[in-house]
Amino acid sequence: MIDVPLSVLEVAAVQAGTQPVDALRQTAAFAQKVERLGYRRLWYAEHHHSPAIGAFPPVVLTTHVAASTSTIRLGSGGVLAPNHVPLGLAEQFGTLAALHPGRIDLGVGRGPGTFDAATARALRRGAEPATDAEYEADVAAILTFLVEEVALEPLPEPWLLASSTAGASMAARLGLPVAVAHHIRPDNTLSVLECYRAAFTPSRWCQRPRVLVCVETVCADSEADAERLAGPMNVVKAGLLQGMSEIPFPTPEDAALHCFSPQEQRELDAFRAQQAFGTPDVVARRLDRLAAMTSADELMLTTPVHALDDRLRSFELVKEGVGAVDGTAGLRIPDPSR
Repeated sequence: MIDVPLSVLEVAAVQAGTQPVDALRQTAAFAQKVERLGYRRLWYAEHHHSPAIGAFPPVVLTTHVAASTSTIRLGSGGVLAPNHVPLGLAEQFGTLAALHPGRIDLGVGRGPGTFDAATARALRRGAEPATDAEYEADVAAILTFLVEEVALEPLPEPWLLASSTAGASMAARLGLPVAVAHHIRPDNTLSVLECYRAAFTPSRWCQRPRVLVCVETVCADSEADAERLAGPMNVVKAGLLQGMSEIPFPTPEDAALHCFSPQEQRELDAFRAQQAFGTPDVVARRLDRLAAMTSADELMLTTPVHALDDRLRSFELVKEGVGAVDGTAGLRIPDPSR
């Protein structure tokens, strides 16, 4: 059984027939529920100009939810460094960490957070995409500003997001814990981890290699229900495979009517085989296998399903399937409800 802590990545999907504000209004209730379930941390991802995902700044969501929770760690997974001024990020997350001691994470990534080139240029005030050297300099500057300019205690816990060996090498050089995007590029996961662990250099931020692996997870009472709930995201992924970024997040009923091409179905099947979909027993086995395969210190689950109740039920069933895990210490504790 799984003996590492479980956490949550929230992408704030905007359901068909609703407005982004509806997704925004659910954030506090969602956070309170996953906190009660015992998940260690809850991160928010930065996205822009997508009909399927709300463009809600992670720092704003973190601020909002921190006021209505008390134990779960909160933060970004991630903020995208090229879109922001390093000192601004340091001030924002440094202030949050001082207001909510021991609960704030600063996960930093590189991508633009959008598939639209005009939006990416607008975010960067017309600048071209950051080079490897510019990105690393920005991350290093954020860390330096946290210590030397913001200088508040305690500091937020920094993480670097990675889906390639380039990102892994950077995390290793800077001595940062790494969050691996297995839910995006699962074929890269093992090479990313091998590179990171081989090159890791201890720092004030992290004394040993520390790994979080993010996995797409849909758990339901039956395989049929899990398949139904996964349907909307399958449609969105199929659109992305075709280079279509303007795909709304459909209802499960509409998704069930979608016809995938043979190539799309093969790619979706290959992806899903490396994630965790199904009943609690099946999901528990797949998460356990991933934890063993990666030697991860923590697993983070992202569950892009249509309705809030279904999403929360998935997280609840996962906990039932794997048993309660202490989100602070990462040790298995008895579950009195079982």
